[in-house]
Amino acid sequence: MQLPENVRETIKKYSMLSEDDSVLIGLSGGTDSVCLTGILVKLKKDFNLSAINAVYVDHGLRPDEVENERIFCRNFCDSLGIGFISRSVDVESYAKDRKLSKQEAARNLRYRVFEEVSAEVKATKIALGHNADDQAETFMIRLLRGSGTKGLSGIPPTRGLGVRGQGSGIKKNISIIRPLIETERKDIEEFLSVHCSLFTVHSLPPFMVDSSNLKTDYLRNWIRHKIMPELKKKNPDLIKAIGRASDILRDEDAYLETIVNKTLMRLISRKSSNTVELFLGPLETMEKPILRRILRRVIDGTEGLRGMSFIHIEDIISLINEGRAGDRLYLSKSVRAVKEYSLIVITSEAPIKISEYELQPPCKVVIRGAGAVIEALFEEESRVPGDGKSSVLLDAGVLDFPLKIRPRANGDFFFPSGFGKKKKLQDFFVDEKVPRDDRDKIPIVLSGNDIVWIAGYRADERFGVTGKTEKNLRLIISKGKG
Repeated sequence: MQLPENVRETIKKYSMLSEDDSVLIGLSGGTDSVCLTGILVKLKKDFNLSAINAVYVDHGLRPDEVENERIFCRNFCDSLGIGFISRSVDVESYAKDRKLSKQEAARNLRYRVFEEVSAEVKATKIALGHNADDQAETFMIRLLRGSGTKGLSGIPPTRGLGVRGQGSGIKKNISIIRPLIETERKDIEEFLSVHCSLFTVHSLPPFMVDSSNLKTDYLRNWIRHKIMPELKKKNPDLIKAIGRASDILRDEDAYLETIVNKTLMRLISRKSSNTVELFLGPLETMEKPILRRILRRVIDGTEGLRGMSFIHIEDIISLINEGRAGDRLYLSKSVRAVKEYSLIVITSEAPIKISEYELQPPCKVVIRGAGAVIEALFEEESRVPGDGKSSVLLDAGVLDFPLKIRPRANGDFFFPSGFGKKKKLQDFFVDEKVPRDDRDKIPIVLSGNDIVWIAGYRADERFGVTGKTEKNLRLIISKGKG
């Protein structure tokens, strides 16, 4: 009966359970979840748990086995006197719609069910049956994929999970716990074979066997059945050795994450569901291990950017350290990183290009996509020239009406007020440090084919008021709902 004591110590070590906790167990019918369920029921009084429930998830992938598993799990829970819930999900459709592997889709849907059912039964902890062998296999999978410290730290013994409360719209913080994370699979199987009568009635088998776990098609199963046995020949304590390595890496990862948390908030200039803008200066002098983690954190925390690999992160670091203002990288899923003059912008949003408009004074025109309104009005006499950017005063007598508004075009040039000679619009934008992705949403006001005003930036001196001006035209650009 040593295993329950070992599990009790793991629970205490990681503070997995507290008095009055309500626990929801992910029960598949396999050895790990059956052992976990039986031991938690046995330890219920020790930790003064208020309730234990179990949920079985049918992924729709093994129709020939599901019903027997469901019946087993229900009978098993009845024999232990705990609640049982069954849910079904459509992994194949979900995977196809989101272009995910079946394994990733199954995991996403399974955790979604855990969240939903935990809210229904008012669980404070979700207990899962990951064991020490799962931890070692995860380490090997991530090692093969070239993961860093965070990936190699493996499966966390506990982690927080926000769950939306039913009807309240408020998120309730609960935790995922893994009480078997320090227990090897061989010890679980041995314990069940000897002590199964403690948990089940004699008419029940000790556990069910998922046929998919016996195949070597999947990477995890290949590692489990082919690689780990060979490595254990060299080191019989391999599982414990990898577990220690994961613990060390997890501690180091936690330390680095503390530094990231202290650094991150002062780096974000703007953030939306598809874009994050970071101040460039601090990033250019940051040590690579912290910079790498900063980028990973903000990308994974931005819905429209998720899914980028380690290589993409390294490419962004190269852009930060070696790129010039205006340089960009095109990454996965239409995501691009742009180095601007004071920012690094990572976005999946398409650059905005405004439409064409007419300007027939007096009038106001909303410029869709630019977030701006342009107002045009005649002034018989004015001594206020405007700042030349947000407000300009022009000679109406030399303008052809209606004026036109459009985005920039190839070959554009004008005579910037105060500059004294012709200048290409492209060069003007570079000198003004206008981000490349913003240039197509800047309104260009024209009289005939001549640029009159780069709205918000500079007027053309050919159309400014003079001593001969009889009628003034005021143009004003302001923020709006465009």
